[in-house]
Amino acid sequence: MTLVDKLGRPVRDLRISVTDRCNFRCVYCMPKEVFGRDYRFLDRRELLTFEEIERLARAFVRQGVEKIRLTGGEPLVRRDVERLIDLLARIDDDLDLTLTTNGSLLPQKAQALREAGLKRVTVSLDSLDDPTFRAMNDVDFPVERVLDGIEAAAAAGLTPVKVNMVVKRGVNEQGVLEMARHFHGSGHILRFIEYMDVGHTNGWRLDDVVPAAEIVAAIDAELPLEPVEPNYPGEVANRWRYKDGGGEIGVIASVTQPFCGGCTRARLSAEGRLFTCLFATRGHDLRAVVRKATSDEELDDAVASVWRARADRYSELRTAETGALPRVEMSYIGG
Repeated sequence: MTLVDKLGRPVRDLRISVTDRCNFRCVYCMPKEVFGRDYRFLDRRELLTFEEIERLARAFVRQGVEKIRLTGGEPLVRRDVERLIDLLARIDDDLDLTLTTNGSLLPQKAQALREAGLKRVTVSLDSLDDPTFRAMNDVDFPVERVLDGIEAAAAAGLTPVKVNMVVKRGVNEQGVLEMARHFHGSGHILRFIEYMDVGHTNGWRLDDVVPAAEIVAAIDAELPLEPVEPNYPGEVANRWRYKDGGGEIGVIASVTQPFCGGCTRARLSAEGRLFTCLFATRGHDLRAVVRKATSDEELDDAVASVWRARADRYSELRTAETGALPRVEMSYIGG
């Protein structure tokens, strides 16, 4: 019997944050004024061990999960993350095992990640303009090194590489066309993400959002596009392909075109809290469950009981009232 929530949505995708730390301080995610020298990150003993992550992942797969994405923070700053990938890759040959990264460490790690069993990567890249990119990551990291990381991932076979651009009005929207031109015909899949109101530290305002329709129209005017059907039910990106055969793009419009009705995602924080929505106000402690000498059946029951009670649809309800609710930060839950 398929596990579904109160709105009939199955659990198909599990995003696992392996660390709350990151080597960037992107202004829309981990602004320096909050995540500075005095910020207390999770202690190592608070993190799930790789073996605990594997055990929880197996429980989710038994409940219907088909795709696991490792996130952070920046997942590649977690020591020996390749060993975790090896453990997860052994769960099921058909499991879609992916990872989201800022790309900074891919030149050194891409080949080892592939050999461990990782199938694909998604790289965050918010601008090709070097001064803009350095200002957005706020650690003066050059765009060229992220581009090197994308090519290293492609060379290692972590394909197709997806490239995510968060678009913020007045900051980087002028670079949308440049990004489209650069990745057109590259074999990589560029995805544009509306700037979202995740957490409380990024100073989000609706005026900062560049609607997905505006992004598509700007690209279509120069590089004509046509819509493409979703790859699978619950896919969050609306797909478009270039009419000239130059590949495809995606737009993730969670602000202007909410997709809560088809959301099949569960999120596991680095310390083992299960969140059933990106905008959740609280998580459910699975670390305590997995650290007991519980049976697999007890673990399965714990996962199932949380999912069956799920009724989240924040983006469809987004109002002044929901905006005041406490929300977990993007860097903690992994996006």
